[in-house]
Amino acid sequence: MSPRKSAAEARRTRERIVGRSVAIASVDGLDGLTLGRLAADLEMSKAGVLGHFGTKEALQLAALAEASAIYTRLVWEPAADLPPGLTRLRAVCEYWVDYLETARDIFPGGCLFTTASVEFDARPGPLHDAVRRLQLRWRRVLLTDLTTAVANGELPADTDPEQLCFELVGLYLGLNQSIQLLADPHAPARTRRALDRLLTPPPR
Repeated sequence: MSPRKSAAEARRTRERIVGRSVAIASVDGLDGLTLGRLAADLEMSKAGVLGHFGTKEALQLAALAEASAIYTRLVWEPAADLPPGLTRLRAVCEYWVDYLETARDIFPGGCLFTTASVEFDARPGPLHDAVRRLQLRWRRVLLTDLTTAVANGELPADTDPEQLCFELVGLYLGLNQSIQLLADPHAPARTRRALDRLLTPPPR
């Protein structure tokens, strides 16, 4: 086997492990990523799984990074080239609803970041820091468009962007819970109505 082919196969195997880890972690949390579970699901040995990462923590961090890449692809990238401000923000919010409502084949347990936030909010260490960093980065993305929308007159001049960012994040935490825990089929529509109220342009 050539070194190039061997490296490509190793990369594909690593991708399989990480993809399965994301699905498991969305349901059972990052601590639910056990070598035995992954080895059985992927028909590999425990040593084969661990050999791609070295430690369980490295595997958990890789799952978080992959979940972030998927989230970026589904929620941010489709809207990234739209005009900054309210137009892009509304598009991002709609893709965010779609992500929570339809990405169940990737995240069967709902948003991995919500699960990880609850799991590690009071547990200091690298996983806590990684979850916190990803959450703060997303809030900065929202805050950028909110601030631009106020500056452009697309939202009322007295809008507090940081307060509105806080409310948007809370809205989507509620949506994730309503879909996952309560199985509320009306939750996405309720979220869209709330968005219409929160992101209403000022009267002309």
